Amino acid sequence: MAGHNKWSKIKRQKAKEDKKKSKIWARLSREIATAAREGGGDPDMNATLAQAIERAEAENMAKDTIERAIKRGTGELEGQDYEPASYEGYAPHGVAVFIEAMTDNTNRTVADLRHLFKKYDGNLGKDGSVGYLFEQKGQFEIPVAATDELELFELVVEAGAQDLKTEGDVFVVTSSVDAFSNVENALDGAGIETESADLVRIPTTTIALDESQTETVRSLIEDIEDHDDIDAVYSTLEVNGEALALDSDE
Repeated sequence: MAGHNKWSKIKRQKAKEDKKKSKIWARLSREIATAAREGGGDPDMNATLAQAIERAEAENMAKDTIERAIKRGTGELEGQDYEPASYEGYAPHGVAVFIEAMTDNTNRTVADLRHLFKKYDGNLGKDGSVGYLFEQKGQFEIPVAATDELELFELVVEAGAQDLKTEGDVFVVTSSVDAFSNVENALDGAGIETESADLVRIPTTTIALDESQTETVRSLIEDIEDHDDIDAVYSTLEVNGEALALDSDE
């Protein structure tokens, strides 16, 4: 029986990991198709597409899958048209939530999100209802083992970065949106590989709740993040001194 229980746990963990990978690939396929539709299918002439392809390759997405996503974007293959969208609302206990999505059916996505907010006694709000509580920033994560902190600091500051801090085994570099490309190019030029390089939304204020309240809000945020259309969820919920944010890579 013990062996059976262990195998059951392994299967559940594998299923969870497979679902996570599938969601990541689906998001990246949408990003590639959207970038190709908006800027053309040649990554040498479309920086946004080139970056999306680079992220897909880092997630071990097959080359033919990437090519199909590009062709869907350029219209060479039939496929669903995905559009970026954002949604805002309040979780229970006054926690603001900002959601980034890529959807082919906004009516479905809105209905699903409204249901999730209502389930946890929250409210899906109008555009602008909480957006002012978040600042969009560039954020890079670099393995601590990949470079010297002082050298990294000098490199990214010269490129326009605003902050560098250590979180566990990674350096986290923050920049303005305008300086994002400069910092990314500086890191590439120095041969420093990043674990992630994204535009994120950082709350200007956070709310600390008790354990029970925190778990309720976390459950809502995790349910939203599990939705296939959702790319990232940002909140003003403070957990262990940091704002809680979930994206599809987690």
